[in-house]
Amino acid sequence: MLDKLGGNFAPKPSTGPHKLRECLPLSIFLRNRLKYALNYNECTRILAQKFVKVDGKVRTNKKYPAGFMDVISIEKTNEHFRLVYDTKGRFAIHRIHPEEAKYKLCKVRKVLTAVGAIPFLVTHDGRTIRYPDPNIKPNDTIQVDIATGKVLNHIKFEPGIA
Repeated sequence: MLDKLGGNFAPKPSTGPHKLRECLPLSIFLRNRLKYALNYNECTRILAQKFVKVDGKVRTNKKYPAGFMDVISIEKTNEHFRLVYDTKGRFAIHRIHPEEAKYKLCKVRKVLTAVGAIPFLVTHDGRTIRYPDPNIKPNDTIQVDIATGKVLNHIKFEPGIA
């Protein structure tokens, strides 16, 4: 992710929806991956202009943790990216179409019931969705609409299925 001779320090991601070891700060994304900024101050200025959206929400925190399957949109250039892993387990930036940027795939971590017997589920990125389909179980994959937060579709977890 960072080269050896580029300097001693890298920004530590702030707390957010993804684990510390499973995320990429927005400043690293803009500076090292997209090459839109030459230094940290330019990243700050780009984010302060509110052009960068992560999962449909404007993010101005330069240390905001972007993680697996997050949709990062840059309004000024009308570009959309999805963070995925490559074959070696590193973050790869996948350029996507605007139609693909409207949804996100999430892994279901838990399915629980709240007070008053209200069912809800928790996803890998910390989302809580109330009243899900009763057929959704832990480890399933759901397709979430970014604008509304509703479940569009779900895929059952089956061992051996790619």
